[in-house]
Amino acid sequence: MWKILIIDDDFQVLEGMQKSIPWESIDAEFVGEACDGAEGLVMAERTKPDIIITDIYMPIMNGLEMIEKLREMNYEGEIIILSGYSDFQYARQALRLQVNDYLSKPVTLEELSEVLARVIKELENKELKKLEQEEIHSRLLMYEPFMEKEWLKSVVTGTFNKAIAAEQLKRSEIDFWLQRSHLVMGIELLNSVRTAGLSLIDWNLFRFAYANIIREVLSEDWPESAFVELHSHHAAIIFNIDPLIPADEARRLIGAIGERIAACIYTYLQLSVRIGLGTLKTNWLEISNSTEEAFLELLQQNIVPPQDKESSLTFDDSGAIRPIKFYQELAEAIVYAKEEKAQDIIEAYFNQMESMPAITPAYLQYLCAELWTIFAYSLHSAGIVLDDLFPGMALKQEIAQIQTQTQVKDWLRSKIHVITTSRHWHENSKHKEAVDFMIQYAHDHYAEEFGLEDMAKKLYLSRNYLNQIFKKATGETFTNYTIRVRMKKAQALLAEGKYLIYEVAEKVGYKSVPYFSSIFKKYTGINPSEAGKTS
Repeated sequence: MWKILIIDDDFQVLEGMQKSIPWESIDAEFVGEACDGAEGLVMAERTKPDIIITDIYMPIMNGLEMIEKLREMNYEGEIIILSGYSDFQYARQALRLQVNDYLSKPVTLEELSEVLARVIKELENKELKKLEQEEIHSRLLMYEPFMEKEWLKSVVTGTFNKAIAAEQLKRSEIDFWLQRSHLVMGIELLNSVRTAGLSLIDWNLFRFAYANIIREVLSEDWPESAFVELHSHHAAIIFNIDPLIPADEARRLIGAIGERIAACIYTYLQLSVRIGLGTLKTNWLEISNSTEEAFLELLQQNIVPPQDKESSLTFDDSGAIRPIKFYQELAEAIVYAKEEKAQDIIEAYFNQMESMPAITPAYLQYLCAELWTIFAYSLHSAGIVLDDLFPGMALKQEIAQIQTQTQVKDWLRSKIHVITTSRHWHENSKHKEAVDFMIQYAHDHYAEEFGLEDMAKKLYLSRNYLNQIFKKATGETFTNYTIRVRMKKAQALLAEGKYLIYEVAEKVGYKSVPYFSSIFKKYTGINPSEAGKTS
């Protein structure tokens, strides 16, 4: 709720303004008044208003002097001048003091309402921008490990923006990468009897356990490395290599580490993993190429018989067949329900595949199975169970029938359409969670001072958006709902007969007894004193 302070030496103006401003409809409250600039300064410091409406010509200290002192005190709210003086000199000085509007008396109710609506809109925009900046700053401070993790994933998968990634590298503590060569190990956690039928939650527990094992091995055998979890059952390790170590020797040592990782995971978890290695790259911008090579090696192990050399898939710097980047980009598009973007990603990938004559049905079926697993894992992280969107689906039989790229594209497009268009229930559930939180908060904190902007900060949603979904869900604004909660509690307290009116006002979140009394009468039809007598 926006706080408004009115400063004018004319008592009739003060009283008229209080009565004429549509407080409820603009989500604002009257927090005080003053009769001169000096008193206005004191009231502004005490009440911290969002908007000040002030006259210019007043005793002791005029309005312009007061505004100048407010600006010196770094007052960031909006100021509206309402004056009988329309002198150009005053207006020019007001402009210099960053006054939001300058109205000449007498002002109509329509003019005042229009100006207040516009000023409040500007305040909302300013508040939202401030909230976004605070959130960004907070995340930068609190989630530096997360930022590094996301940076690493983008570098491994090749989904980064070169300029942004270079800047991030320059600011980080991992700039030693610039003096190292790099090689990526691809890791695939294999399905087995032990993992068959596992829920995604249990699957995540296995992933957490095997990630810990890998990190422990790396800390002992190759500290200058980074473990990166990818989609579903895939992960990658970036090995940063001292240029003094020959490439063949580095590859041999890293291969041995891969064997140890596989042995440890099997020993402690009875899970099997498959390891693939990319080639060594001298520039960190080429790390994603090493990733693709590592996973193409895994792919060969999965679907290509050793004797069928002509079926081998290839990778080159032109970007042909980059499954890891494709997986990552498509998974992100699915999670954010961007159907059009997902279709574009599919089209671009299969356009690349058209130049690869050796693509076999085995690879296409493998690709479909991989993508389905990735979709399931990614959507689960967003709170959606993929199988619930496709009840009764015979997945293995559908995939087994796929023989051509066109069939893959059609299959993917149909599944993605269902996923992205079925997410409205998820959004509704998220809206419900936000509304439930706000309702519960109003009941738990009615004695405290809070408003829609506080909810926006807690829920990381814009003030206007929250207001819309709350009103749609409950039929009233959050402000009205909070007032209703407070009034019902006030009625109950007054009925007890143990508290004075000012005590009840404080207990339900009002510091001003007159304001509490006026709100109480509006909602109940009687004064607080009468409510106490009738109990």
